[in-house]
Amino acid sequence: MRVIVDAFGGDNAPSEMVKGALSALLRDSELNVLFVGKEKETLDAIKEAVGDSEIKCIDGLVTFGGAKSAASGRMTVANADEVIGCDESPTQAVRTKKNSSIVVGLNMLKNDPENVAFVSAGSTGAILTGAYLIVKRIKGISRPAMAPLLPTLKGGQVILCDCGANADCKAEHLVHFAVMADKYMTVMNGIKNPRIGLLSNGSEEEKGNELTKEAHALLKNTEGINFVGNIEARDIISGDVDIVVCDGFSGNIALKASEGMANGIMKLLKDGIMNGGLKGKLGALFIKDVLRNIKHTMDYNENGGAMFIGVEKVVVKAHGSSKASAIANAVIQAKELAKKDVIGKIKESLGGVTFNEA
Repeated sequence: MRVIVDAFGGDNAPSEMVKGALSALLRDSELNVLFVGKEKETLDAIKEAVGDSEIKCIDGLVTFGGAKSAASGRMTVANADEVIGCDESPTQAVRTKKNSSIVVGLNMLKNDPENVAFVSAGSTGAILTGAYLIVKRIKGISRPAMAPLLPTLKGGQVILCDCGANADCKAEHLVHFAVMADKYMTVMNGIKNPRIGLLSNGSEEEKGNELTKEAHALLKNTEGINFVGNIEARDIISGDVDIVVCDGFSGNIALKASEGMANGIMKLLKDGIMNGGLKGKLGALFIKDVLRNIKHTMDYNENGGAMFIGVEKVVVKAHGSSKASAIANAVIQAKELAKKDVIGKIKESLGGVTFNEA
C-alpha cells in the first residue's frame, strides 16, 4: 500500500519527513512511500537517512544497500518545485502553486488508485483547502473536519473533532462530525457504540452558546449514535467519553491549551529536579521511568497525525514541528486508515444515521 508523503511540509522538512518515512518502511513490510517535493534535496535527505551515498534513483524509484536495505525499492520520489508556506493564503496558494508538494501530492492521491493516503506536516489551511477542492468531500457530509487522537487518563484514546478545520460551524456540521468520528473509533479502535460528548462550558444540558445548545438538541435526537451529553474541557482526556465534538475554533484552543499545559508541567518537574540539589537528582533517578512514560502518554504525536475526515481519500495532517518518530507514526496510521477502509465505512454509516429537529 503506497502512502504519499509531503517531503517539504513542516518545520523540519525534508530531513525529518524522510527519516520518519524510512522508519515506517522498516516497521511495516506492507508499506510503500511516494515522496513529493524538490527531487534533489529529497534524494540528499534519503542518502543521509540510509547512510548510503551510492543510492540509485531510476524513474523515481530509489534503491540502496546497507543496514536499511529492507526499505530499498519501496521509496519513490516525484518532483514538485514549489512549497506552500504557513503564512500564505491557503486558497490562493492552492490555486496558483500548481507545482507545490501539497497540490501535486493531493492530485496524485486523487488520480491514482494505488496511492491510498497523503501525509503532510505542512500548512493546515492549504492541506484542508486542497483536500476539499482536489480530493473532494464525501457526498452527504457538509464539512470535513480535523480529528486527532488524544491519550486519556484511563489508558485509552479520545478523538477531538473538529480541532481546527472549521472555525465557524452550524449545528448540523457538529452532527456530521459526530457521525464520522463514531465510525472512526469503531473501525480503528474497535470501540462499539462509542460515547460522544459535546464540548461546552458546563455539563448541564442548558449550558453553552447558541451553537452548542442547538447542536445538543440535534445530537440528542440523532439515531444511531451514543450521545452522552455535554463535556467540559477539563474532562476531555478523562476517559469518560470516546469522542469530543466541537467547532474548530473551540477545539483548536482546547488542543493547544492541553499541549501547553502538558509541556508546562514537564518543564516544572524538570526545573524542580534540577533546582532540588542532590536530593532532587537522586529522587529523579528513582522515578525517571515513570516520568518518561508520562511524557510519552501525554504526547498526542505518539498516536500519529490528525485525519481530515469527510474527504474521499485518507489525508493525515502531522504537527508542523514533527520529528521523525511522529512522522513514522502518522505514515503508518494513514496506511492503516486506508487498509481498514475508514472512508468506505463512513460512507456506509451515513445511510444509517438520521437526526430530527428538536
